[in-house]
Amino acid sequence: MRFHTFLLKYGEIGIKGKNRHLFEDALVRQVRYALKDVDGEFQVYKSQARIYVDCEGEYDYDDTVEHLKKVFGLVGICPVVRMEDQGFEQLKKDVVAYMDEMYEDKNFTFKVESRRAKKSYPKNSMEISRDLGEAILYAFPEIRVDVHHPDVMVNIEVRNEIYVYSQIIPGAGGMPVGTNGRAMLLLSGGIDSPVAGYMISKRGVGIEATYFHAPPYTSERAKQKVVDLAKKVAKYSGPIKLHVVNFTDIQLYIYDQCPHDELTIIMRRYMMRIAEHFAREDGCLGLITGESIGQVASQTMQSLAATNDVCTMPVYRPLIGFDKQEIVEVSEKIDTYETSIQPFEDCCTIFVAKHPVTKPNIDVIRRSEEKLAEKIDDLMKEAIDTVEIIEVK
Repeated sequence: MRFHTFLLKYGEIGIKGKNRHLFEDALVRQVRYALKDVDGEFQVYKSQARIYVDCEGEYDYDDTVEHLKKVFGLVGICPVVRMEDQGFEQLKKDVVAYMDEMYEDKNFTFKVESRRAKKSYPKNSMEISRDLGEAILYAFPEIRVDVHHPDVMVNIEVRNEIYVYSQIIPGAGGMPVGTNGRAMLLLSGGIDSPVAGYMISKRGVGIEATYFHAPPYTSERAKQKVVDLAKKVAKYSGPIKLHVVNFTDIQLYIYDQCPHDELTIIMRRYMMRIAEHFAREDGCLGLITGESIGQVASQTMQSLAATNDVCTMPVYRPLIGFDKQEIVEVSEKIDTYETSIQPFEDCCTIFVAKHPVTKPNIDVIRRSEEKLAEKIDDLMKEAIDTVEIIEVK
């Protein structure tokens, strides 16, 4: 069947009150961005608390739907057939033909629901629903009416043309990206951090990212893996500005000067300092990590408190209460899992103590960091000044 339009349904945007138009406008922009690389010409606009995508000429239906399913803020994608208003008798024939082509197996229940946006139309909404339902029943006796829990809801919208749809494809939900500021994601090559970026973006937050690279201990392939993960997240979040920081000298200095059971915590604290620097520089409002309580030694409550100690920005941890299997399920859903498990180590896994401290004392950690005073500021400055910026789309 040839669908001429997509009616896009949004969720919680509908309860935003007087500033709802700002969220709608942001959603229209996101839909346009999502479709810019899809073959075909699309006109995206809002009308009467709805968002429409008109498809001009030939287009790739499956690719269009896949791109729309990644737009945060949409809860439903409805493929629409537009019919010319050639009188009600012709409309009945057209709707019957629509049902025949859409549903080869007619063993289901249905209900017709109409919306008359064009008030000059000679029938009201109730009459349209009643008479079209009757035409469908007459054409297909095996179909049954169920006005309470129908298997198929046939929706009719009377505009300058007649819009007919009966399928609702689930959308990504959430809020349009960009409506809740920006934040900086600490992105590694693991399973957790890409999922954290996805989940924060789902709440309307635009994201940038910082990756800590440690050549020659981590390879160029490890960096490419992170770029690949950022590309997969960017399908949902929009473009990501990725900061690649050379962290080798800082790690080696910490390794030489500090107790080895504290390595992970101290390295993590310096990562947070550097990421916060870039976040402030780019106007971000917080940091994002993929930490989950108790998953590893650096994610106990005491370790998280020690990490937070160096941050002045809020640190958002959307996976904080998730177990590993729940995180894996989301990573599979957003297609990052297979990339994350590729065997290219990042800097977090290279310098790991055999017996890391699980309940670090912040005062003890601070005293250990005093041993770094001679060179750490210069090493931090060099890492910041030599950052590589990759624009990921």
